[in-house]
Amino acid sequence: MTTPQIILVLARAQNGVIGRDNRLPWHIPADLKHFKAVTQGKPMIMGRRTFESLPGLLPGRRHIVLTRDTGWSAPGAEVVHDLAGALGLVEEDAVAVIGGAEIFALFLDWADRIELTEVHADVAGDAIVPAPDKVTWREVNREWHPAEGDAPAFSFVTLERR
Repeated sequence: MTTPQIILVLARAQNGVIGRDNRLPWHIPADLKHFKAVTQGKPMIMGRRTFESLPGLLPGRRHIVLTRDTGWSAPGAEVVHDLAGALGLVEEDAVAVIGGAEIFALFLDWADRIELTEVHADVAGDAIVPAPDKVTWREVNREWHPAEGDAPAFSFVTLERR
């Protein structure tokens, strides 16, 4: 069995914030559409709190939930307790790792690509992810979007491992 391409999918503010109180600290409709496009048809690996923050099961995607809680289960969740267990469930060519911060840190050294929404604002929050380092990652695509209504300016950025 070959290892699938591992894609980290996240939105991150300039100051590293990715979440506040187990929610996104912004509402950017274009980012939600982008997330759907990037993850559609792929299994998604996430932590328990990320799974619980979703509005429900997202259609067209498997929900692999990585948790230390051996007694936890939820309808529609494929529960695993370590990185190897999560990757062992993936039969597809690619998998999207969607958070939270601990899960991103766990998969960072294994990731092949990062689909990053850079939110061009400093935002208060309690979940932080460091910026990808420029030694390991190279930018291969960037698409800038202006602020609109209450939504801050942002960029869709694709990074590949060097």
